[in-house]
Amino acid sequence: MSLRNLNLTPKEFQSKAEGCLVGLAIGDAFGDAARDPENQFLYGITMDWPEKPTFSTDDTEFALLSAEILINSKGKPTPEHVLAAWKEHVLVEDELKRGGASEREAATNIRKGLTAPETGKYNAYSKSDGAAMRSAPMGIVAAGDPELAAELARIDAEISHADDGIWGAQAVAAATAVAIAGASVDEIIAEARKWAPAGSWFKYSFDTAFNILEKFDYNIEQSWMPLHKALRCEYKASVPEAVVSAFAVFKLTDGKFKKGMIHAGNFGRDTDTIGAIVGALSGAANGLETIPEAWIDNVRTPHGTCLQFTAKQDLFEVARKLTDLR
Repeated sequence: MSLRNLNLTPKEFQSKAEGCLVGLAIGDAFGDAARDPENQFLYGITMDWPEKPTFSTDDTEFALLSAEILINSKGKPTPEHVLAAWKEHVLVEDELKRGGASEREAATNIRKGLTAPETGKYNAYSKSDGAAMRSAPMGIVAAGDPELAAELARIDAEISHADDGIWGAQAVAAATAVAIAGASVDEIIAEARKWAPAGSWFKYSFDTAFNILEKFDYNIEQSWMPLHKALRCEYKASVPEAVVSAFAVFKLTDGKFKKGMIHAGNFGRDTDTIGAIVGALSGAANGLETIPEAWIDNVRTPHGTCLQFTAKQDLFEVARKLTDLR
């Protein structure tokens, strides 16, 4: 599928790609800030960027790792490309500060000599949202082609995840691909739901959540607490809770960027990942121009708090390289 088939000019495509990556980073940092006890004490609900320094977490930096894999493989990654990148950039981190449990366990499995898919299958956190948080770059490379986006997400996710963990990544990647292509909010969500297989926990949670939204006629105040109660599980970073929560927030805020960030960031539980997914989707759908300039400046260059190689990378430059692959 050529860029012409997307009905986007190169400038529009670049804006959506930049919006996607910057939106992901904003959602990550904003969600992490909103759950900070000091910010909660000062503001109750965080409505704008707080004064306290706010940094990206593993969501942004593992997304940049996935982008690096795509760029180095010229958009055609293999499990070997993924493994090589993890050995170069993840295994060198002694403690993997701010890294998720699924990624730490995958790194341990690699050190044991395992390779994908066993590194993801033999992982106590295989159903976590750790692959979903990093899969938006696949949607940029496969813009307009959700099946390709989902396949790229599978290849990337298998090193650290299995089952729901992979399906969640595929849902986010495919949804991003159609968001960039101009799909409506409902079309974006419908695409994501295709990747939740019948009989899976992921599908059960998706159906449960959207039945609640429909029951309350998509009223965010009335849906808010029932949604939390229905999805909450012991592990807050599971795909059936966090990824479904992100798509619910995306729907309840009608894909609007700032409104989505405020509600995702203040959702509770795994707010950095919920925010990262909502930010990636709304940024991809609406483009960079809809994002507050001051917010962009706060995240454009990550700090390498989890993966050192990401320090001082420019999200705009990464987005440009991804669009070049498309």
